[in-house]
Amino acid sequence: MARIVILGAGIGGVPMAFEMKENISNDHQVTVISDSPTFHFVPSNPWVPPKWRTPEELKIELAPVFKKKGVEFIQKAATLVDPENNKIELNDGSAVEYDYLIIATGPRLAFDEVPGLGPDGFTSSVCHVDHAAIAAQDWEKFMENPGPIVVGAVQGASCFGPAYEYLMILEAELRKRKIRDQVPMTFVTSEPYIGHLGLGGVGDTKGMLESALRDKTINWITNAKVDKIEDGMMFVTEVDENAQDKKKYELPFKHSMMLPAFTGIDAVRHTKAEGLINPRGFIIVDEHQRNPTFKNIYSVGVCIALPPVEKTPLPVGAPKTGYMIESMVTATAHNIRDELAGKEPTDIPSLNALCLADMGDTGIAFLAVPQIPPRNTTWSQEGRWVHLAKIGFEKYFMRKIRKGISEPYYEKMILKFMGVVRLK
Repeated sequence: MARIVILGAGIGGVPMAFEMKENISNDHQVTVISDSPTFHFVPSNPWVPPKWRTPEELKIELAPVFKKKGVEFIQKAATLVDPENNKIELNDGSAVEYDYLIIATGPRLAFDEVPGLGPDGFTSSVCHVDHAAIAAQDWEKFMENPGPIVVGAVQGASCFGPAYEYLMILEAELRKRKIRDQVPMTFVTSEPYIGHLGLGGVGDTKGMLESALRDKTINWITNAKVDKIEDGMMFVTEVDENAQDKKKYELPFKHSMMLPAFTGIDAVRHTKAEGLINPRGFIIVDEHQRNPTFKNIYSVGVCIALPPVEKTPLPVGAPKTGYMIESMVTATAHNIRDELAGKEPTDIPSLNALCLADMGDTGIAFLAVPQIPPRNTTWSQEGRWVHLAKIGFEKYFMRKIRKGISEPYYEKMILKFMGVVRLK
């Protein structure tokens, strides 16, 4: 019997458990370890602060779902991944041994890298549903005394879509409440230009997003390094193409949400084993999602090491979107199945970028095949249908998790709906 342990229970970890279970016999054990009792649908977090969703609507209790699928669930926090001894140490002093480990933890949110950043500082976050709930409280206070809003992503960030979404969702809510004229809005980003998205742009995302910001009278600062944040004030340095200081800004705000940079979680960052992680604590994987040093360790999702698409004046990471994560999950399940059968892994994920970005009452969809240019397919489109599609896909994905279904979400649903291209 092989003990297959999945560390993490998010958009990568939960489908990983379902798909792994379906690809192997019942002679093998699948175990999921998570510090949270619930699954969270992270893409909908920007809807929580203006109360378009409640936090509870985005959560699913995991224990009953895993029990139904025959997956062991350990609801404890991991403190150390020990690949040299094939075990994971937990916060109660116990340890879980494994034959195969799949790390699907998502990232550590590096708020500490910018003074004053994050829910423990002076800005909100939508990276976690609990952070979004705190942001909702801040938004309520803001509505009592509205003023300037600053939204964006700091240097080193690799996930820019939620910042654009949050900005435009708030803008739509302000118009709905007929107080948009009282609220100056500024978008601050480490991207070299609007619509870069960590991908070097996709189709006309630069033109579409710049147009959207101009249409909504939203100012922006690109190549922006956030130096520090104080109560109600953000200190920003704009750099030139050589990363030299160009202009200093002091931006007052009554409400702010800034996405942080990511690192690997502490349980992997603190490992003493060489070859598992890169300097930022992300898991090093080969083309089969397998660690080259510890070949019984695989990794999927935001926690893997992925190089930037291109050199930029400020650090800008490459995003790991849902379709990409889904393809990592499928490849990993097939490769471990093959290893259990005595074969070498051969499955390679299709690292393509597909995103539906809600913009309040419209949206932008884009597709990059492959993610890193030059590409075979580059496509982007704007319309209210994107807003409606994201709502529909949220409902579908949540239903899929509740029922323990492992069928591909993005490939079978999004691509068919969009009718853009068939990917193999």
